[in-house]
Amino acid sequence: MPNTKSAKKQMRASGRRQTRNKPVRSRAKTMVTKAEELIFSGQLDRAETEVVTSVSSLDKAVVKGVIHPNNAARRKSRLMKKLNKARAESASQT
Repeated sequence: MPNTKSAKKQMRASGRRQTRNKPVRSRAKTMVTKAEELIFSGQLDRAETEVVTSVSSLDKAVVKGVIHPNNAARRKSRLMKKLNKARAESASQT
């Protein structure tokens, strides 16, 4: 527990920021998870649209200052890498 007046105020401010940021962060995570599930299930046409929406939600989180730009870039890169790998595997099987 905070001891000083400024520490108490900082704790209140931190709580406000947490309640403001949590839905944005949660939405970004949910969208990425949905896209990954569609990629791994082989529904690539639906996965592509879901990847676009998840990239958009990550960008919105960056604009709002919820996550660091490099964090979003890393997540987008990993997601696109998975999608491209799945596309290549489906193309090679066909």
